[in-house]
Amino acid sequence: MPASSSLPSSPNHLLPLTRWAAPARSALIGVFTDIDDTLTTDGAITPDALQALADLKTAGLAVVAITGRPVGWSLPFVNTWPVDAIVAENGAVALLPTAGGQVEKRYQQDAATRATHFARMQAVLARIEREVPGAARATDSPGRETDIAIDHSEFVQLSEETIAQVVALMRSEGMHATVSSIHINGWYGDNDKLEGARWIVRELWGRTLDDEMDRWAYVGDSTNDQLMFRSFASSIGVANVARFVPHLEHLPRYVTAGERGAGFAEVARAILSARLTR
Repeated sequence: MPASSSLPSSPNHLLPLTRWAAPARSALIGVFTDIDDTLTTDGAITPDALQALADLKTAGLAVVAITGRPVGWSLPFVNTWPVDAIVAENGAVALLPTAGGQVEKRYQQDAATRATHFARMQAVLARIEREVPGAARATDSPGRETDIAIDHSEFVQLSEETIAQVVALMRSEGMHATVSSIHINGWYGDNDKLEGARWIVRELWGRTLDDEMDRWAYVGDSTNDQLMFRSFASSIGVANVARFVPHLEHLPRYVTAGERGAGFAEVARAILSARLTR
């Protein structure tokens, strides 16, 4: 039985991707996508998802990955994936490919603010590891500049109760906290995935995302995507979003039949087929 078959549905959410109207697909100018368990499986992008990114770019669409992964983890992919940017650490840092294979970094916070927040976050991280049994920083933590992350499903497995305890502790320290498919992320500042999307559209194209929200799609899979699911009419969950549905206040509008990279490739095919027939 495919993973999507057990998903609850409503008249407006978690519709099969086949219900995504062709006019809405053909009007798109860009796609935002999560990375972990949306483009990747076990931490690596799948070939079908990589080809889907390339096909979208070739067709003239803007493509931006927005992730909770850190700067250090994301850097190797900026010039090897066909994307306009990777917005890392839940909207705080943009990584842009440049001529000659270099990467440009842009930050939402100034250097002094980042340094102050970094020191505070390290203290919170140490407190979590000291006070929450089984909680440990994510293995990609050395590459993080503007947030902290606790591993809950990448290399260790934490119970829902422990995840909730970590989230509560972060929030008690005044941090924003969110849960991805693999990590619990915490940070100081006003950034999140939606603000990161708004910011990168201003930075790269000098436009206002809110004026063209119906011309962008978002693809994701977990609770840290729900702000994007709420905000985009063309919001899509890959089928493995089923794992997080009980925890989602805001569901994606559509859901794919395939999981992870196969689901993203399904989204790309749906977009490109509508452009061919318009």
